[in-house]
Amino acid sequence: MKKVLSGLGAGFDTGLCCLFVLTFAAAMATARADDRWLHVKVDDTGGEGEKVRVNVPLSLAEKVLPCIHAHDLEGGKVKIRGEVNGIDHRALVDAIRGAGDNEFVTVEDRHEHVRVAKVGGDLLIKVREDHDRSKVDVKVPFTVVEALLSGGKDELDITAGLRALRAQGDTELVTVNDNAQTVRIWVDSRNTGE
Repeated sequence: MKKVLSGLGAGFDTGLCCLFVLTFAAAMATARADDRWLHVKVDDTGGEGEKVRVNVPLSLAEKVLPCIHAHDLEGGKVKIRGEVNGIDHRALVDAIRGAGDNEFVTVEDRHEHVRVAKVGGDLLIKVREDHDRSKVDVKVPFTVVEALLSGGKDELDITAGLRALRAQGDTELVTVNDNAQTVRIWVDSRNTGE
C-alpha cells in the first residue's frame, strides 16, 4: 500500500493525511458539540487527599453500561432490593408528579434531618447529619425518574435514565460534603469538569 501511495506523489500522501485528520476532527467536534457529559468529582479532605475526576459523554455511558454484568447490574438495569422491594414505584412517582410542588417527607431526630420534596420538575432529597456535619443533596428531573422506572418490576433502567439526562440542560445531580470528602455529580455540555 505504501508503494502505491508513494507512486502517486508526496502531495497525495500529505493531502490524504490532512483530509483524514480534518474529517476525523470534524466528526469529533460534531459529536462533542451536541453531547452531554456526566462529571464526577471526589475530593478526599481527610488523610490521603485523593482526588478522582470522571468525565464521560452520556452517549458513551449509554452504550457501555449494557455490556456490564456485575452483582445487581445486568444489561444496564439494577435490581432494587431491600425494604423498598414490593412498592409500586411507578404509581408513587405518578402521584407525586401530579401533586404539584410540595415537601412530602420530613424526618428529624437528634442527629439527622431528611427532606423529600418536589420543586418544579425535580425530585429533591436533602439529608443533613449533625455528628459529622455532612450534607447530601440529590436533585433528579422527573423525566429521568420516569425513565429509570421504565424497566421491569423492582428494577431501575439506568441506560434509559442516562438517555433522559441527555435531553436535560445543565443539571447538578448530587453534592455531598462532610468531614472526610466532597462529592459532586453533574451533567453539562463540557467535556471537562469545571
